[in-house]
Amino acid sequence: MPANQNPHPPLHTRRRLLQGAVAAGAGVVLGLDRFASAAHAAVAEYDVVVIGSGAAGMTAALTSAKRGLRTVVIEKAPTFGGSAARSGAGIWIPCNEVILAAGVPDTPAKAATYLAKVVGSTVPADRQAAFLANGPAMISFVMRNSPLRFRWMQGYADYYPELPGGMPNGRSIEPDQFDGNLLGAELAHLNPSYIPTPAGMTVFSSDYKWLTLSAVNAKGLAVSLECVSRYSAAVLRGEKPLTMGQALAGALRAGLLAADVPVWLNTPFVDLQFDGSGRVTGVIVTQNGTPTLVRATRGVIIGSGGFEHNLGMRTEFQRQPIGTDWTVGAKENTGDGIQAGKRAGAALDLMDDAWWGPAIPLPGQPYFCLAERTLPGCILVNANGERFVNEAAPYSDVVHVMYDRNVVAPDIPAWLVTDQNYRNRYLFKDVAPTLPLPDAWYQSGAVFKDWTVGGLATKIGLPPTALCDTIRRFNGFAVMGKDPDFHRGDSVYDHYYTDPAVFPNSCLAPLLLPPFYAFKIVPGDLGTKGGMRTDSRARVLRADGSVIPGLYAAGNASGAVMGHSYAGAGSTIGPAMTFGYVAANDIADTP
Repeated sequence: MPANQNPHPPLHTRRRLLQGAVAAGAGVVLGLDRFASAAHAAVAEYDVVVIGSGAAGMTAALTSAKRGLRTVVIEKAPTFGGSAARSGAGIWIPCNEVILAAGVPDTPAKAATYLAKVVGSTVPADRQAAFLANGPAMISFVMRNSPLRFRWMQGYADYYPELPGGMPNGRSIEPDQFDGNLLGAELAHLNPSYIPTPAGMTVFSSDYKWLTLSAVNAKGLAVSLECVSRYSAAVLRGEKPLTMGQALAGALRAGLLAADVPVWLNTPFVDLQFDGSGRVTGVIVTQNGTPTLVRATRGVIIGSGGFEHNLGMRTEFQRQPIGTDWTVGAKENTGDGIQAGKRAGAALDLMDDAWWGPAIPLPGQPYFCLAERTLPGCILVNANGERFVNEAAPYSDVVHVMYDRNVVAPDIPAWLVTDQNYRNRYLFKDVAPTLPLPDAWYQSGAVFKDWTVGGLATKIGLPPTALCDTIRRFNGFAVMGKDPDFHRGDSVYDHYYTDPAVFPNSCLAPLLLPPFYAFKIVPGDLGTKGGMRTDSRARVLRADGSVIPGLYAAGNASGAVMGHSYAGAGSTIGPAMTFGYVAANDIADTP
């Protein structure tokens, strides 16, 4: 029987379960007596029920199964992998065995010092310590219990490498190549990536830095050829090579297959079930349109993602302007788990925040900017035609500045302004250097072009004189190699996505060659980062600090251990997997 189907036939006693049910919201069904579950027959009974098949959920389920607990994964979508499968799958875990074997001089003391500086007092110290203590063990565990293997992302600096304990050469890792054939028929259910890799190439996240430069840099060309040869070699071996989020989600799912953990797709989570003492004892899900009870004798772990696609929640908790069109998170992430936790009495943290990043609202889906705003020969300007931020700063910081300043000097939307020299040298999204940008980009209003700076300013509604003055001032900085206004290029991190052929500062080049381009920039995100408050054991807490027994949360359904900041590439997935691992172990260790 396929793993995404219920292994037990519907029971006629479901009818009793639904007596007295009421509809609330978008088809949410809640029993009037949510605490009287003992008399209800369940479709199935497991020790642990995991909600969500992203990185947090699948890591939790794999851990639970390997600890000898009967485990099931409940997934709302017709695919598994969630936002993790769509991502570049960087993972930030200090002191893990992969980076230590590569010679990274990390230590627990350095990691603790750095994380404390980045996060501050927003997140309790014991939660930070739990992440740092369990992260390396989690990486070792998944490597020994699944086909998942990792590579060090050498050179991808921590986002604040100058802070005490920061690593200029980076701590982040990413999945190594994975053969999709190991999934068998389940490969067809893998959530597609956000941006597919180019046909005939096998690309790692760390390759993109060089692919962007392939037209102007010898190493960039060499990496491009390596991506082609890597793909060809895998195909000759009869493999279906997967990397990045596809490899992460695929390898974790392969681990679940080997551990006989069922993953029920097309099964939305509706609500939690409790016993008379207030302990979580199961979940109500929807199968084929019918609310169904699944018992959990030991615990429920919610790893259902954030609320980035829930307009009502974004409007309630986050700053304007906001919407659901600028996120690249999985479309099923509508806050179902967070809302269920809130109904159960959970406190919520960090609901105003997200894993932000500047995005271009291209037709079809937004494009999350990484290299494009960092490469030399571009600037970010606001509605006044003025620069307002270090364009190369960590992406979350850039959007925080956009929101902070928007009330006094409109920064939403902002504009990424470049010239033809920039377009001649660098890959932009998936458009090769010198090639024209798609007509649809212009037609949608996401991109504008003009032969003069003043003409470009007029087209995008900026004061022409102000934009000309801003570019003239920036060009002087580029020649000098120093940015006294916003210190672009002062941090090692600023230089990751830059052009080593540009001197004296690889982040800075003048905008001189017409035509000039302007790309609309809005506050995009990889997902929201607020959710249920949890403790160092991933248990969900009430506002008074008491534990909701039997209920755990990890990933974007919980308040992020990174607080309002972002320690390095993979600060979303690394903690999500870690606290999924922590939750499952706590259940196994608790009588």
